[in-house]
Amino acid sequence: MIIAPSVLSLDYTRFNEQVDILNKRVEWIHFDVMDGHFVPNLTFGPDILKAFRRSSDLFMDVHLMVTDPSFFADVFMKAGADQITFHYEAVEEDKIPELIDKIHAGGCKAGISIKPKTEVKVLEPFLKDVDLVLVMSVEPGFGGQSFIENSYNKIRELDKLRKEKDLAYKIQVDGGVNSANAGKLVASGVDVLVAGSFVFKGDMEANIQSLYDAEKK
Repeated sequence: MIIAPSVLSLDYTRFNEQVDILNKRVEWIHFDVMDGHFVPNLTFGPDILKAFRRSSDLFMDVHLMVTDPSFFADVFMKAGADQITFHYEAVEEDKIPELIDKIHAGGCKAGISIKPKTEVKVLEPFLKDVDLVLVMSVEPGFGGQSFIENSYNKIRELDKLRKEKDLAYKIQVDGGVNSANAGKLVASGVDVLVAGSFVFKGDMEANIQSLYDAEKK
């Protein structure tokens, strides 16, 4: 299991302290990039990722919640991203293979994401080419939302397809992840847990450890 804390929830007045904890305790850092159009919120640009890159050697996982993922993929790859995940809903279907190829050509892993109301079956043509599938377990755009229970069914479906087709993509979940549901998520097939407010509110080290401990229950 990989824990990927979302720095949307990081306390930037404690940047060095909190990044030091991440460097010691996790493998990935997750960047939620929002443009104010695809979702009703605006977050950060590539300079924030560059700042993290100067302070960390962790895997930089970028989730694009934007209307023009091709443009944003370029700027975040140049900023040092290791993986770029875009939304199925933001790209015309016939353009998705081209975007996946572009991300791979830029030296990054490529992921594809679906919103809560989008069915897994739309992803089947692309599963052989992506490195990761991200299931949004809340409506994208804001942190701190409650987990949508139907997400478990999507995760199990993706895990079943992965096994049936002998594919290697990782399954990631983002939204409402905490120590109470982490174990069930991993048992359902999740490889990567994105957690934002749960990690950064209170004792970060204890919160991260509780996610690791949940996997063992």
